[in-house]
Amino acid sequence: MQAFTVHAGLVAPMDRANVDTDAIIPKQFLKSIQRAGFGPNLFDEWRYLDHGEPGQDPATRKPNPDFVLNQSRYAGASILLARDNFGCGSSREHAPWALEQYGFRALIAPSFADIFFNNCFKNGVLPIVLPASTVSQLFDEVHAFAGYRLTIDLPRQVIVKGDGSEIGFDVQPFRKYCLVNGFDDIGLTLRHADKIKAFEAERLARMPWLAHREL
Repeated sequence: MQAFTVHAGLVAPMDRANVDTDAIIPKQFLKSIQRAGFGPNLFDEWRYLDHGEPGQDPATRKPNPDFVLNQSRYAGASILLARDNFGCGSSREHAPWALEQYGFRALIAPSFADIFFNNCFKNGVLPIVLPASTVSQLFDEVHAFAGYRLTIDLPRQVIVKGDGSEIGFDVQPFRKYCLVNGFDDIGLTLRHADKIKAFEAERLARMPWLAHREL
């Protein structure tokens, strides 16, 4: 998992409340057993005017010119600004996969659905909860200034605006530790790889028949 320390990026506004995971990555794209290739279908039903299917070349699709991510001023955005209850609906982990593979490193909203919130941390995406009034002010600034950027400093737990002012945010210490170090659940386990190997070697020395058991 890619570590998250300090990230500076362009902000895109998703000015909708209750954006569910089926909108983030529609169900027809969940058939793949590989954990890759979901970025082109992020917000698929809003992003394109035609219906998409897995494996379809995005170049053959008809982009919706009114959708925010198709507007040139937000091209390359890596911070998504959203409204209340972002990521509600089903618990599909494909939603943070699609956001991360599109290029988003951080999400800012007044609230997130619980399972989606947890899945973001497990996949290298930082979800930041701020008061609704602060989020509304950020929306006003994003709409007012083309090329609006923010810097997110996770070790310091602050968002730095272009004028140098800062907005503090909370994050659970263990989740922060995992993100800063790039540890997903597997990475956390592999911190103890030497101990695991030593345990397995000692176990086989005591019970050598295990090396020949049928699986």
